[in-house]
Amino acid sequence: MASVKLRGMTWNHRRAIDPLTKTQPLFQRRHPDIEIEWSARPLSGFEFTSVDSLAQEYDLIVLDHPFMGAVTASGSLVPLDGIAGLSDKSFVGPSLATYRMNGSLWALPIDAACQVAVSRPDLMRSLDAKPPVNWSELVELGALAKRKHMHLAIGLAGVHSLMTFFTLMANLGSPCSTKQEQAFADRRVAGEALALMRHLLSFCMPDVLDWNSIRLHDEMVARDDLVFCPAVYCYATYAEADQRRPLRFHDLPGPTGASGSTIGGTGLAVSARRRQADAALDYVRFAAELSTQAAFANHHGQPARRGLWLDESVNARFGGCYRDTLATMEACWIRPRYNGYLAFQEKAGDLIEAHLRGNVGESALLDQLERLHSGH
Repeated sequence: MASVKLRGMTWNHRRAIDPLTKTQPLFQRRHPDIEIEWSARPLSGFEFTSVDSLAQEYDLIVLDHPFMGAVTASGSLVPLDGIAGLSDKSFVGPSLATYRMNGSLWALPIDAACQVAVSRPDLMRSLDAKPPVNWSELVELGALAKRKHMHLAIGLAGVHSLMTFFTLMANLGSPCSTKQEQAFADRRVAGEALALMRHLLSFCMPDVLDWNSIRLHDEMVARDDLVFCPAVYCYATYAEADQRRPLRFHDLPGPTGASGSTIGGTGLAVSARRRQADAALDYVRFAAELSTQAAFANHHGQPARRGLWLDESVNARFGGCYRDTLATMEACWIRPRYNGYLAFQEKAGDLIEAHLRGNVGESALLDQLERLHSGH
């Protein structure tokens, strides 16, 4: 019987929970004295719930990198600097760097993602169309789909509007500021990015303003009129063979190509508020291994180890997703992580969504984003 019982918190999707629970026997063979009870929360909670509050109740926490500023201010996590063998080159894109702040590493990447394109290959074939590689080709595809009574798709509910705005700004060569003391965005380029988003909506159903990343993928699998989405956080599991209509993933077709996608993914962190950090660190070491992340991939996971993005068997399982989006992942942009950023993220996403609905003018939107970013 296990003498140490850890509690872990992740988010509620098979991409997130299954890799952790299904590989538990592998961990317990090495550490029979440690048992982990995993819980899951909705995506909305994952994006905004305070890590400090979670650290009071859970030994292991799966989180997103924008929390790093709040984490370093609160001291709620144990630094992972003592774990051997962690290097930026071992993880895809800037995955490891996203969890490094103030000279320490605060989480281990166990899931890698950024905004990429996704298509329904059967519908693309019906249009005799190839995946667009830039925004001009995307518009051509949108016009073609519209003539055939089909649509482009995207998820723009709340924070997802902000993520797409971030990606377009970085792709256009004028990324938003990651420092609170600097102006948030170049207004001319911001106007260009917003115009691109508004034009994209003319090829989409109005419902996309209600969709998050998960809903976008679900709708594209379930419906037969959603041809292509240019920017969404990749859920590679929707390319697996058990889907009704497996999706295919592609590099970001930004105005200037595949660069500037806003990185996402998740990291595994250890609470500094609980009393079993040593046992929790044993699990982090286990999760860091290439063989463990390969096992994650066998249970719908999305590994962060770079070698697995190049692995033929992993790509075969996920329809070539990792190979076909690697260029985008390697050219990602890291969004702000300053303490207080998450309050900005929540409000800014709602504001951009309201603008896209026609409820807030462009000038008023940009004024409000600047004030929010500066903390006023």
